Amino acid sequence: MVTKSFSIQFDEYDCLDDLATQDKNLLYKAIEATNSSYAPYSNFNVGAALLLDNNEIITASNQENIAYPSGLCAERVAIFYANSKFPTSKIITIAIVASVNGSICDMPTYPCGACRQVMAEAESRSSERIKYIIGGKKRVQIMYGTESLLPFIFDSLPK
Repeated sequence: MVTKSFSIQFDEYDCLDDLATQDKNLLYKAIEATNSSYAPYSNFNVGAALLLDNNEIITASNQENIAYPSGLCAERVAIFYANSKFPTSKIITIAIVASVNGSICDMPTYPCGACRQVMAEAESRSSERIKYIIGGKKRVQIMYGTESLLPFIFDSLPK
């Protein structure tokens, strides 16, 4: 037997105003996207903003459905739209934020497992690491590469 471990590194900020201008602007776009969320069942509004290598910014929000789990998370809505609209563009950065009752959550809210896997595949398709900005009112974290969010991705199918 061999015992193995892994670790992740990330940058942490006390508030979003401490971010570099481009990162702050993208996070504000994600915050704005929470306003278009359709979340009557959970009241948990999530916004995502993607910066593509063609300088396009794609924003999206979570969309719930009474026939759970037929809804879709903001991250997947944004990624799927970006892939559909700009199939050759790479995702450079993804900013994610959540709010409850119109107030941004204090701490970062991380993507669900399904979104992490979709992000992993987007990263794999482009052969470039994606930068993740996970925002909260009292803390913002920046991570580089999907392995920071999902260390054991599903990628064992032959290509």
